Amino acid sequence: MSSYATFNQPLRVGIVGSGFVARLRAELFSQDPRTEVKAIAGTLEKAQAIAQEFNIPNLHQYWSELVVRDDIDLVIVCNVNRDHAAVVGQALRSGKHVIVEYPLAFSLTEAQQLIELAAKQKLMLHVEHIELLSGVHQTVTKHIAKIGVPFYARYSTKSPQSPVPDKWTYKPDLFGFPLTAAVSRLNRIIVLFGRVKAVTCQLSYMGDRLPHHFTSCVCNAQLQFENGVLADVSYSKGENFWIPERVMEVQGSHGAILFNGDKGRLVSENLELELDAGSTRGLFKKDTENVMSHLFEGTPLYNHPENVLHSIAVANAAEKSASQNQTIFI
Repeated sequence: MSSYATFNQPLRVGIVGSGFVARLRAELFSQDPRTEVKAIAGTLEKAQAIAQEFNIPNLHQYWSELVVRDDIDLVIVCNVNRDHAAVVGQALRSGKHVIVEYPLAFSLTEAQQLIELAAKQKLMLHVEHIELLSGVHQTVTKHIAKIGVPFYARYSTKSPQSPVPDKWTYKPDLFGFPLTAAVSRLNRIIVLFGRVKAVTCQLSYMGDRLPHHFTSCVCNAQLQFENGVLADVSYSKGENFWIPERVMEVQGSHGAILFNGDKGRLVSENLELELDAGSTRGLFKKDTENVMSHLFEGTPLYNHPENVLHSIAVANAAEKSASQNQTIFI
């Protein structure tokens, strides 16, 4: 059973945000008979379109109005990265359960305070990280024992986009340090290999409107894990990239796993195995189902607070390393 105070069905939902994820969450929660989407707050025109599509009765321009509503039990936070911590904090103080897209916060201190606040209030705080539910991650987890003792890993994504939009995702103050904004890259590796002891990182921005807006960025980090594993994590996007890439590689004492996109293979001394991770469709639905099972039945959440916090600690160390041009020990 759930450890939370009981609440009547339907569970009443409010959404903060008006982009792709907000629309997807509105669709999923509108389809679930256990939930009712009561309100949405975001960029007025876009939020209005989502409200009309899914019959959401209440529309707010300001998230501060939504999170204090008496007729909401669960707040979904999917607005600009910079504001996540503020929205989550106010929602928790107002007695609401919270789902937030990563990152939970830009700083480790803020993230720790929010997780402690949720525990104190006896409320759910779930940080979405759908990549942990993906076929690639599940397949690597399933087969990693076949390659012996891992000693090296690489996770690299490149996302060409031209021209880049004049959106918050290309504005450092709203988006955050790249490996904080994309902290899922770190979390995925940390879930596999445990705690990181040292980080070295390099960051380069390109564009004519720096530091307020960039057209490309490349952020590379080298992680040293306490168990001896070394990992390279690379996040790049924008106009200066021409070939997309999504590579996950793990080298072990007796073999290796390499994924390029959703197609992979495992190679060892006496085994060569083709691996297919399947489609990435439906991951937000899986995330939503996990949250509902957690709230109503007490099923554990798939993304654990200790991994969330350690990932942000590593991201903060990477940011410090990039600015100081030195290795940072955690």
